[in-house]
Amino acid sequence: MNEVQQLNQTITVCRKCPRLVRWREQVARHPPRRHVGEAYWAKPLPGFGDPNARLLIVGLAPAAHGGNRTGRIFTGDRSGDWLYGALHAAGFANQPESIHRNDGLELTDCYITAAVRCAPPDNKPSPVEFERCRPYLVQELELFQAVRVVIALGKIAFDSFLAAHQKNGGAVPRPRPRFGHGAWVVLPNGVTLIGSYHPSQQNTFTGKLTRPMFRAIFNRARAAL
Repeated sequence: MNEVQQLNQTITVCRKCPRLVRWREQVARHPPRRHVGEAYWAKPLPGFGDPNARLLIVGLAPAAHGGNRTGRIFTGDRSGDWLYGALHAAGFANQPESIHRNDGLELTDCYITAAVRCAPPDNKPSPVEFERCRPYLVQELELFQAVRVVIALGKIAFDSFLAAHQKNGGAVPRPRPRFGHGAWVVLPNGVTLIGSYHPSQQNTFTGKLTRPMFRAIFNRARAAL
């Protein structure tokens, strides 16, 4: 077992946050009608992708009936449809769909992780829950030495990455980089950080984020690599 596998095994048995443990297990016991009878993962989610990746994607947290159900990050929900569709179009994924964790999806040169590994109530982890989970992201930054580009999905993921980057000994430019869709900065260690609106239904249904806008982020990442 390599170091990434060991870390992911540690993540999946984490019970540091009582509120998140209760919530992830509660939604598994009381699923919506469309998922009645399905076995839920209902555990923290490890990262997913190529351990030699040069592109790292940081999200916020698993969806209650997406990753918390399927056991793979950004899998089984509309956000995942947008993300993997964009990754496939940019050449980072072998297929555009992510339905369940045994569907044959493979990522090339890309790894996906999150600021918080458990599905939170109302999609809002508390500050202390971010702090308890941050060491896992810090360890990933230590392990993924080949990473040259980071895409942060949403302002919270953007700020969480910068916090983990600093915990990992990385320098952050001053003034501190500000999040915006398409905003980017080259950090002192040479890594390019790109901000993107999160492909949540709140953003995609309202037109705040369109598919061309989203795919342009991944084209920029491909060009930076």
